[in-house]
Amino acid sequence: MEFIDEELLRYSEDHTSPESELLHKINRQTHLSVMKPRMLSGHLQGRLLSLYAKMIQPKQILEIGTYTGYSALCMVEGLQPGGTLHTVDINEELEERVRGYFDESGYGESIKLYIGNALEIVPTINEEFDLVFIDADKINYARYYDMVVDKVRPGGYIIADNVLWSGKVLEKYRKKLDEDTKAVLDFNLYVHQDERVENILLPVRDGLMIARKK
Repeated sequence: MEFIDEELLRYSEDHTSPESELLHKINRQTHLSVMKPRMLSGHLQGRLLSLYAKMIQPKQILEIGTYTGYSALCMVEGLQPGGTLHTVDINEELEERVRGYFDESGYGESIKLYIGNALEIVPTINEEFDLVFIDADKINYARYYDMVVDKVRPGGYIIADNVLWSGKVLEKYRKKLDEDTKAVLDFNLYVHQDERVENILLPVRDGLMIARKK
């Protein structure tokens, strides 16, 4: 489901700072040769993630769900000198491709890529995070959130992707309430009612839940 008219989306992208040559390459190659290319953050959302990172100026970033590395390379643009972006993905088949992109970017030494189950890996990362981006399996969204919220500093941010789930958060856009959709609905309500944070749900691309820890 597209949330705005296609021409309006194109107009928005045309009036947004362009993606770098490397990000454009990742965008193109992902669509050409990787399964489920819709999982890529893409131009508009990528520039939003970059701007948030530059506003927050994080020392430590955590990403759950690397995919082909596009969103990580957007957020690392705002990383403080000497900082680290930690990114976790369960798909080992993409590891060589992603490491190649990271090395090509010039940010390779600032990025730590972990391959495996985030629920097992993240508790072993002994850092306090300024920014967390969750973009992985929807069933575990609430578990990821609970796992990281105490590791985020006061004033830090958690951003979760796909929280409108192609419109299926609304009954009129779904044929049935499958477990992924229910997980997204439960997650959105959980964050909205969590007194530890203040939040906004932005209808950008497939929806971004942005929570600031009090």
